[in-house]
Amino acid sequence: MTKTLLVTGAQGQLGSELRLLSPKHPDLSCTFIGRDDIDLSQPEAIQAYFKDKTFDVIINCAAYTAVDKAESEPALAKSINADAVEVLASIAKEKNSAIIHISTDYVFDGKNYRPYLETDKNDPQSVYGQTKLEGEQALQNINPPKSLIIRTSWVYSSFGTNFVKTMLRLGKERESLGVIFDQVGTPTYARDLAHAILTLVENPQLYALTATEIVHYSNEGVCSWYDFAKTLFELSGQTCQVNPIETKDYPTPATRPHYTLLNKTKIKQQFGISIPYWKESLAECLSLL
Repeated sequence: MTKTLLVTGAQGQLGSELRLLSPKHPDLSCTFIGRDDIDLSQPEAIQAYFKDKTFDVIINCAAYTAVDKAESEPALAKSINADAVEVLASIAKEKNSAIIHISTDYVFDGKNYRPYLETDKNDPQSVYGQTKLEGEQALQNINPPKSLIIRTSWVYSSFGTNFVKTMLRLGKERESLGVIFDQVGTPTYARDLAHAILTLVENPQLYALTATEIVHYSNEGVCSWYDFAKTLFELSGQTCQVNPIETKDYPTPATRPHYTLLNKTKIKQQFGISIPYWKESLAECLSLL
């Protein structure tokens, strides 16, 4: 039986990858909406859109992701990252839709010494992280059955603007670059995450959930931004020299967590998701760029 999906944030990295992969899933009928279709900062606009529409699954990829800009636009970040999620959660509950909501490693303070579990204490250090946590909490408070929060990290893609594309551009323009070595985590290729989401949508276990669950997803392995950049240039054949710098040498308006390695045991065991190694996925993405 065909399932109907609504994907918000259609122009973003993850939304674009979902659009690309969805034709390989003929049992899924997907609708993609972006900023032009619905203003997520306006609750009444969301309500109006859903007035005459019902979907089996809502996948919320939309977010305010300008981490530094959020420090000076907290109200706008909150309206998209938290308030809109609350409205979508209410709609999902009312219409008995499953909902998959994408969140972030920035809900943690980055002071851990082992990969973060879904149950670890939240302590966001930025407006972006705080508003994303409020979105998670809104979904958990309304608690529609069949609801899943996926926290991810360091997302990149051949679509949109991201670290990989920025580095490739700067690598052509400069002989050397300073890249932070004391922030550690794992990159996530948005195509891998999109594949995992579509696999989840086809898994009966999603529809057996009775309360909001949280899972973690990033690629396998661990690196710093410095390692990420070094590997990127090696794989792409660029000769730009990468120099390690400390976070304090590159001040930004928003505080970044130093360590956000995510433990992915739950999504692998509970939902049978297999996860590629970050270097292999990076090579795949670079082949497209």
